[in-house]
Amino acid sequence: MNNEYLLLTPGPLSTSKSVREAMLKDWCTWDDDYNKEIVQVIRSKLTQLATCQTGYTSVLMQGSGTASVEATIGSTMGKNDKLLVVDNGAYGARIAQIADYLDIDCHVISPGEVNQPTLNNVEQCLINDDAITHIAIVHCETTTGMLNPIEEIARLGKQHNKIMILDAMSSFGGIPIDMAELGIDFMISSANKCIQGVPGFGFVIAKKERLEKCKGNARSLSLDLYDQWQCMEKNHGKWRFTSPTHTVRAFYQALLELEEEGGVDARFQRYQTNQHTLVEGMSSLGFKPLLDESLHSPIITAFYSPNHADYDFHRFYQELKAQGFVIYPGKVSDADCFRIGNIGEVYPNDIQRLIVAIEKAMYWATQKQEAIA
Repeated sequence: MNNEYLLLTPGPLSTSKSVREAMLKDWCTWDDDYNKEIVQVIRSKLTQLATCQTGYTSVLMQGSGTASVEATIGSTMGKNDKLLVVDNGAYGARIAQIADYLDIDCHVISPGEVNQPTLNNVEQCLINDDAITHIAIVHCETTTGMLNPIEEIARLGKQHNKIMILDAMSSFGGIPIDMAELGIDFMISSANKCIQGVPGFGFVIAKKERLEKCKGNARSLSLDLYDQWQCMEKNHGKWRFTSPTHTVRAFYQALLELEEEGGVDARFQRYQTNQHTLVEGMSSLGFKPLLDESLHSPIITAFYSPNHADYDFHRFYQELKAQGFVIYPGKVSDADCFRIGNIGEVYPNDIQRLIVAIEKAMYWATQKQEAIA
């Protein structure tokens, strides 16, 4: 059985050998070599990637990306605040679920998984409900691969003096974003996405003046974004609780490799080329994307499953895995589909090899089905 494969998923994703090798050394969480020379440098680099303007900072949080989303929602929302959530996929729905768990007043806009939210719908909510203080939206909804219109919605939010929270989990580091120009107050992502690190922590890049107002809001000790920030500020990169040292060191290496590649613009171009190569190759094999081309992100693409009787996703998945590729099942509630990611240590020639593998997998699956019949 082939245990070496390329992860064509939206994270965890395939990483470089040098990122993996960075985890071979143990680190002390109290040591300046770790806190000052790695953690603090990471925090500075993240802030610089997010915007060229001053007045912003970054906070690293242990756990999955969802933990950082929950830390942000739970720490930014006061007792009398209300959240407007745009839900057109699993991750927008998860933000609303977090608000429900934390007993935060919340209104949800649900245009459907294959639709973008309309500006008119968002504006009507803001006009009709003065209680709304915060807006949360996912940039790249990996349920389908859709890019949401964050520029327009953020502009609308600022016109109405709302605090903007952007879940940029699957886009930060792979799609150019200037959060200051957009008017984003809190932006959330994770180590194992477009920066191409490994799982273990997420991070929040925030406007300092907004973060300072979060004191005392947190509904959780371990997910207190303000206290984590204060600890890192006062103790030169020290985490309040056990730091995922190996993951952090790997992320430091991944940031260096992002710079070596030419920064976010260069990585965006590679991801975009991967996605275009993928759609062109899949179309040549008869596969149809779930979304209209105008809605696609360079991160992940959903395709309708073949409608012939010989197709079975599990068998298709195993045939591809045996050839060295792992893809994602579908997550859309009312469409039979699967997803293929374009991010990570993945290049256009890898996508071309994948297309050949998919053609073989479909042929083998058909042959096996005919043999059984």
